[in-house]
Amino acid sequence: MITTKQRAFLRGLGNALESVLQIGKDGLTENVVESVNLLLEARELIKIKVLKNAELSAKDVANELVSKLDAQIIQVIGNTIILYKKSTRKDFKHIELP
Repeated sequence: MITTKQRAFLRGLGNALESVLQIGKDGLTENVVESVNLLLEARELIKIKVLKNAELSAKDVANELVSKLDAQIIQVIGNTIILYKKSTRKDFKHIELP
């Protein structure tokens, strides 16, 4: 579990990120969930944009992704989600949490 201080640190890192994935009217398909999982494994911290024509709200999308991928919600503002999951890769410089 992430502490409040760690969440604030990750929020600061996440604000500088560009969105790496957009979720549209098709919602959370298995391909989207798998893409998010691969992105989290490669980057640990990602920003996702939920388009206005999506059936689900950003909070619903974030909650569903967290339950399927065992990730952490860092922030949900408007249509933007920031997620974190520690990577299992060994050849990767992991984010050092305070």
